[in-house]
Amino acid sequence: MTNEGKLLNIGYGNFVNTARIVSIVNPDSAPIRRLSQEAKDKNMLIDASCGRRTRSVIVMDSGHVVMSALQMETLAERVR
Repeated sequence: MTNEGKLLNIGYGNFVNTARIVSIVNPDSAPIRRLSQEAKDKNMLIDASCGRRTRSVIVMDSGHVVMSALQMETLAERVR
C-alpha cells in the first residue's frame, strides 16, 4: 500500500505528507533533543504543537523535524 499523496493530521489543523515521514519518535530522549536543536539551528525545525507540550517528533526525508502535540501512538494509528 502506498502512502503517496496522503496527508496526516498532526493536530490543530496541521498536516504532513505520509510519504515523506522517516520516523515518529519520542521527544524526551537526549539524542532527539539534540536532533531538534540542530534542526532549529539550520532553520529546519517546524513547531506544529501550537504552544502546547511536544509529545512527538516527526523526522521527514527532507531533513525537516516537525514537533507535534499529539502522542506517537495517536499519529501511528492515524498513519495506518
